[in-house]
Amino acid sequence: MTDSLVAVPLARWADPADVHGGIFARAYAGFWLDAGPRSEEGWSFVGEGAPVAAEEVRPARLASEPRTPWPAGPFRGGRVGWFDYEDAAARAGAPVHRRGAESALWIRATRWVAFDHARRRAWAVAPASEAAALATRAAGARRETDAPASDRVVRANARHGPDEYAALIESARGAIREGDAYQLCLTTRFDVAGGFDRTAVYARLRAAHPAHHGGLVWCAGRALASASPERFLQVADGRVSTSPIKGTRGRGATAEEDAALIAELRTSEKERAENIMIVDLMRNDLSRVCTPGSVGVDALLEVESYPAVHQLVSTVSGRLAPGITVDDLLDAAFPAGSMTGAPKLSAMTILHDLEGASRGAFAGCFGWVGDDGTLDLAMVIRSIVLHEDGAYVGAGGGITWKSAAWEEVGEVALKARGPLAALGAGLPAEWARVEVR
Repeated sequence: MTDSLVAVPLARWADPADVHGGIFARAYAGFWLDAGPRSEEGWSFVGEGAPVAAEEVRPARLASEPRTPWPAGPFRGGRVGWFDYEDAAARAGAPVHRRGAESALWIRATRWVAFDHARRRAWAVAPASEAAALATRAAGARRETDAPASDRVVRANARHGPDEYAALIESARGAIREGDAYQLCLTTRFDVAGGFDRTAVYARLRAAHPAHHGGLVWCAGRALASASPERFLQVADGRVSTSPIKGTRGRGATAEEDAALIAELRTSEKERAENIMIVDLMRNDLSRVCTPGSVGVDALLEVESYPAVHQLVSTVSGRLAPGITVDDLLDAAFPAGSMTGAPKLSAMTILHDLEGASRGAFAGCFGWVGDDGTLDLAMVIRSIVLHEDGAYVGAGGGITWKSAAWEEVGEVALKARGPLAALGAGLPAEWARVEVR
């Protein structure tokens, strides 16, 4: 923690959306790391800061021992932002597409409000001369208005049509048949032109798709709005953990349909195999930065349910070795196996040829890196990247030999539909006709 920062409790609970809208929304560079609306657990952090280079973040040393607790949550000062896919893939030795890539963005947090959703308590964190005033202001903050439903009626432009994407799936299966990979996370992208209000876009996204690792991070004309359900890496109490998602089903129209979809997801041979492959890959990745024999599987093939989808989730963790830096951890585990496939380098090389263009911030990771050697990073999925010319939404899915092409096409349509709706956009006409399970 920076010595000049102190935590002052708010006199009463405040809604993070009010604090964001009433205090921080117009900041040049800011963040809202979000446990979700109406959340009863976890922490949210809403604040502002100053832009810094990603090269300043990577050398930070991670703590291999527990840190001394403080009241205002796990983030006690440091940097907030995202790492992009292309930089990580290139560092791993894979070919990348640089044209149109959205590079990393990081902010050094200077003041923020921390929200403990379980205990319904909040703290203002700022230099000692400012913290009390920020606490008073935050306790009475109000957003100007709730974000209205978008009146835009537009369709996104697709990087690949559904027929083309189905053909790419068959090419991926061909690479698997030849033994060049045993899983590939094939992705595509949907672009929407125009100008957007990042606060309104994120308000619509979080209302329709609340997630425990949502967030809004911005600097000037660039922003990431995310409803990510996937924690990528967490370092806390000397341990590092990852919770890859592989396996998706939509929500049913009735309780009976919903239960049937959960049962189908739990028992799907293809989905289970896809998840276990990535668990094995992440065990290998974490073993490179953990003490020998400490890496294990904490949870396997658990179903997590969200408003639009059910997901199959596992968790792998290990005891962090002394002296490990953010750079070491990212070089071992990033890009995430859930967004590449396996073997990782071979998968990224094949995907470079199949996808034919950059992923940018999509398939990267975002969150915070603490000055005290902790971090919490989520995958950039179910997300919107806003830039000066418009916005884009990435989506994809894991391909195995047993993948059925048009089921995978439907999964992409399902994943992209929600973020596009937050932009006031719909799927392109040919994608809108795709059957979604």
